[in-house]
Amino acid sequence: MKKLVFISDFFVDQIAGGGEIYDNILMSLFAQDDIKIVKFNSHLIIDKHIKLYLNCGFKFIVSNFCNLNELAKQELIKSPGSYCIMEHDHKYLSTRDPSVFKDYLAPPQHIINRAFYCNAKTVFAQSKIHKETIEKNLKINNVVNLGMSLWTDEQLSVIEKNINNTKKENYSIVNSKNPTKNTQECIQYCKDNSLDFTLIGSSNYKEFIKQLSSHKTYVYFPKVLETFNRVLLEARMLNCRLITTNMNGCISEDWFKKYQGKELIEFVRSQRERIYDDIKSAIFKKNKKPQVTSDITVILNAYRRPYNLKMQIDSLRNQTVAPKQIWLWVNAHEDNEDFDFKSLDVDRVFHNDYNWKFYGRFAAALLADTEYLALFDDDTVPGSKWLENCTNTMQTHEGILGSAGVTLNDIYYIKHDRCGWPTQNTEVTEVDLVGHAWFFKREWLKYLWQEKPTTWDNGEDIQFAFMAKIHGGIKTYCPPHPPDDKQMHGSILGNELGIDAKATSTNQAVSHRQFFAERDTCVQAGLRKGWQTVRGIKL
Repeated sequence: MKKLVFISDFFVDQIAGGGEIYDNILMSLFAQDDIKIVKFNSHLIIDKHIKLYLNCGFKFIVSNFCNLNELAKQELIKSPGSYCIMEHDHKYLSTRDPSVFKDYLAPPQHIINRAFYCNAKTVFAQSKIHKETIEKNLKINNVVNLGMSLWTDEQLSVIEKNINNTKKENYSIVNSKNPTKNTQECIQYCKDNSLDFTLIGSSNYKEFIKQLSSHKTYVYFPKVLETFNRVLLEARMLNCRLITTNMNGCISEDWFKKYQGKELIEFVRSQRERIYDDIKSAIFKKNKKPQVTSDITVILNAYRRPYNLKMQIDSLRNQTVAPKQIWLWVNAHEDNEDFDFKSLDVDRVFHNDYNWKFYGRFAAALLADTEYLALFDDDTVPGSKWLENCTNTMQTHEGILGSAGVTLNDIYYIKHDRCGWPTQNTEVTEVDLVGHAWFFKREWLKYLWQEKPTTWDNGEDIQFAFMAKIHGGIKTYCPPHPPDDKQMHGSILGNELGIDAKATSTNQAVSHRQFFAERDTCVQAGLRKGWQTVRGIKL
């Protein structure tokens, strides 16, 4: 038996909002399908409940979650294949409204709950513009546009019965106390234009539809970007004219202008089963892997940010040139102890009881049998064309490739120039070393391991670059990172994910001064061995 925990701030018997009405219809469809449902108000469910239901084989659907505590969120994040988000508004923004920002794109400081959205199996959006806005702000690829809201047969029958009601010439405005519905501005608009209007509203659905149907025109100017807007579509089903803005999600749908009145009612009715099937399939079916198209083994590294893995894996599974396998190297840390690595879509997991730091993943790479290897730091999410970009670059500039290139200007590491995702170079650029993401031939690993590193605590990127250059004549390059196509970039969230307290270069365990002193030592060790840098640096 399929089992589902449904989490929301409120349910329809508590608040009869659009999201709550939608959720109630959805839950009734699950119940009709003999799917066991357990409901939780978000403020009442804790991490222990999450663990219990996960262990009992339940899946989770999270609707509005403003009151969901962080520990409960983290338990779900640890099991990325176990939950989906039914997004009704914009809980990924501190403002809850993207319309206050140009092009609906919020600055990074206003992005919230990123890990929660990134690690969801699916994020369900209500409309085309809703999907686009989520993707634009979070840069994730697990968003599905349902493209329609839900109505019961009974509700559609009520609309149908009122479609031919005699309509007054005046204008209707929903009398809402919710400031986002902007009732006062609608009233002012009618007054400024000498339009006779009536304020409507009722908790009784039949009465409300009757009121809405009795006016030729419906006026609505939302203050926020509405993810869909049920009332607007109900007005259109009732053959009412609309005075509104494009800040209604339903208007962004291709079908919106095509249907009205009875035709629209039938279209809405026809979509219900499709929506339900899409939701059910996303929740309960396993993800399918794409066909293997390349001879590449990807190796990811987990230490203190396991919540980034789902996002990384999704990006890699959706590459235009797909890897043959994805491996995961897990260094020991208490942040990883309760994370469910088995739920991840990877082919092999190296689970260690020791922190091998930067070099461990390169040891795992020795076990690969593919022509190419692609390694990623735990804060690096590549664009969908990154592996394609690397394979193309390898044809013209054979060498160690990476997403963040460093060119030294001195014997001290900190005095360097960068290219790649930080500066967005348009052409292939020779550099002294690369980091964040590497792409290279497996046979070149021998150069990294030919001599004992200067230190095991730092500088694997420096060691690999100068050893390959000295002993194999292998140069290092940064592939193109064009500003107008970030899907070619080796890292699309570098500024967002790589600056937290868990970063080796910034955390309290390793001071900034110590970190760069260690890298200075690594650079100078390479120069003593005869490393010929791009700018001819000498000791």
